[in-house]
Amino acid sequence: MKIQKIRLSLLLLCLLMISCNSNNSTSTLSNQELPHQLVKKLTDIIVVDIFTPPVASRIYANCSLAMYEALRFEDKNSTSITSKLKGFDPMPVPLEKVTYNYSIAAIQAFCETAKKVTFSAPEISAYQDSLIKIYGADMKQDVIDSSIAFGQRVADVVAKRLGKDNYKETRGMERFEVKTTDQTRWVPTAPDYADGLEPYWSKMLTMGLDSSNQIEADPFPAYSADKNSPFYKEMKEVYDISKNMTDEQVDIALFWDDNPFVSKHKGHVMFQDKKMTPGGHWMAITAKACKMSNANAVKSSKAYAYTSVGLYDAFISCWYVKYKTVRIRPQSAIQRLIDEQWISYIQTPPFPEYTSGHSTISASAAEMLTHLFGDNIAFTDSSEHEYNLPVRSFKSFRQAAEEASISRVYGTIHYRSGCENGNKQGKKVAEAILTKLN
Repeated sequence: MKIQKIRLSLLLLCLLMISCNSNNSTSTLSNQELPHQLVKKLTDIIVVDIFTPPVASRIYANCSLAMYEALRFEDKNSTSITSKLKGFDPMPVPLEKVTYNYSIAAIQAFCETAKKVTFSAPEISAYQDSLIKIYGADMKQDVIDSSIAFGQRVADVVAKRLGKDNYKETRGMERFEVKTTDQTRWVPTAPDYADGLEPYWSKMLTMGLDSSNQIEADPFPAYSADKNSPFYKEMKEVYDISKNMTDEQVDIALFWDDNPFVSKHKGHVMFQDKKMTPGGHWMAITAKACKMSNANAVKSSKAYAYTSVGLYDAFISCWYVKYKTVRIRPQSAIQRLIDEQWISYIQTPPFPEYTSGHSTISASAAEMLTHLFGDNIAFTDSSEHEYNLPVRSFKSFRQAAEEASISRVYGTIHYRSGCENGNKQGKKVAEAILTKLN
């Protein structure tokens, strides 16, 4: 009997030790996973709410900065990012003799910011409450309350900047004028013939750049019907690719399409496919980089903040060039000069061609990730798998950005100069931002 009792006691002790170790492991993993959980939830909401790529970059940047500024105090060596950016008031700092849980503070800051920039406040509130309940399990209520209050103070600073970044003002500006008499300029394209998207995005308050026009793009070949002109040759290259696309070119074009709202027409029926935005794709690559390097929660939140600021300013810089040059899209030029029935392989987006938005924002994001994690970091990108696209592998973030850039030529919606010069522009945007942040 005594032996059985001893065995039972030893068994219970072992189970208790396993349980304790398991709980500690889960707690550590959860804290490490928190930034990824929050950003993935935000991406899913952006997909459902159907935000345009520039607007999505605003959402990512503000939410990521709120998360980092609340969470960074877990690491005494981490410094404020917003203090080096434009338009932010000083962020709050923890009060002495008050105990905080910075994971809960980050949840509060992130979710309260997300509710101000999306259409899904009820869903975010429910998610927010569930996360706080998980992270606050077995925690004293006064610690939970102080953490929520601290996160709210961070969110309030971000909200103040949101109120003065010119977003509301750009919603009420005049409709962009399409000049059909000028054959060099962009005009709406099939199948939807939609108005120019975000024509005043360059008026948004930049974060790391001094202004929307700080980074100028290189010149591009002027429109010409002369078959020997540089423009015509670029246009003809796009047309020729469309007639002889390889399987690899098709894969690349579809993998980097990232159109958040693709209209598909069958007779009189129209339906839509929803996907990640280009910025969402790079936020997913950021998650991959963080997990590969086993980054802790603070480093991961910093990576999201850097990447999203790079995306946000790159969109502003690119859109300044787009609506300054108002360059015609290949679909319009080819229909006029080569084949009036021709349609681009992927859907032509409703804004001017130059520079390529994918090229600009991808290069900026890649430079941010290279700065944080190093060059020649090989990775496999499976972020498009949930949208029924295969995985692709890259030797570095820069190589991925270069493929994202050329994908727009393979998709036959951009000329080569729009992509190559956009890639250069994006690198310069990131370099300018990093000068401020370092």
